[in-house]
Amino acid sequence: MNEHDTQSPSSSESTHSKKAEDKIEELHKLTNRIANELERSRIAQYTELLNRPWKLIGLNLLSGAARGVGIAIGFTFFAATIIYVLQVLGALNLPIVGDYIADIVRIVQRQLELNTY
Repeated sequence: MNEHDTQSPSSSESTHSKKAEDKIEELHKLTNRIANELERSRIAQYTELLNRPWKLIGLNLLSGAARGVGIAIGFTFFAATIIYVLQVLGALNLPIVGDYIADIVRIVQRQLELNTY
């Protein structure tokens, strides 16, 4: 006889119900984890926003304007830093760099003279 034959029907049923309870518990934990992930991803707010197109357009306009202002400020800071570095290098009167900067200044002055006529 094998061991399945020695088990009573009630012990087989209890083992089966125990496995079912374990699977239900595992499914419950998985469902809770998925629910928590969805809550963290704020999917409800996103779908609500998609159902209100004017609010979505307003938020996109606001974020685009903020991004544009940020780019303008960043570029201004970058350009000012480059100009400052060029002025410092020009004041050092380095032979190669000084000539290069002088050429740039002459080109800009010629362009300005041509544009004024």
